[in-house]
Amino acid sequence: MSLVEEKVKSLIEPVINEFGFRLVRVQFSGGFSGRNDLQVMAEPLKNREMTVNDCQLLSGHISAILDVEDPVSEPYRLEISSPGVDRPLVTLEDYNRFSGELVKIRLYKMLDGRRRFDGRLSGVTKEGKIGLETSFGRFEFDPEIIDNARIDPREIFPIKNKISKQNKEF
Repeated sequence: MSLVEEKVKSLIEPVINEFGFRLVRVQFSGGFSGRNDLQVMAEPLKNREMTVNDCQLLSGHISAILDVEDPVSEPYRLEISSPGVDRPLVTLEDYNRFSGELVKIRLYKMLDGRRRFDGRLSGVTKEGKIGLETSFGRFEFDPEIIDNARIDPREIFPIKNKISKQNKEF
């Protein structure tokens, strides 16, 4: 996490929590045409869907905090979003919370000749490693070598299976 992202997170997380949401991720990135984007991803603490109204509510409060505190020195576009069905896994808590789900993990460096792994998440081990059951064996990753991890929505939306099944019927 960059210094800007850490500053923003420390400023907005208490307010997000106060409104009944969990901060998933803060990501600051350079956009096209020299435009910078500050993405704040949040989800309701209660088991319900994130709505456009939720994003508007958080956007107003987060914008006010960022305008006063000014933690980003360059112009940016603020985006408030939900994690979606392919939710990123950011914290160790996320890896335990979504244990049993299909996930896609990309590493910073090669491990056994691969950087990308798909499989069933088995949570965090006692040693603090991320467990993953794949079709070619079990792997445990140090969190520091994970570049990106996301829920794989194929189980939620098995579109390919439906399409191939329909094509066989013709």
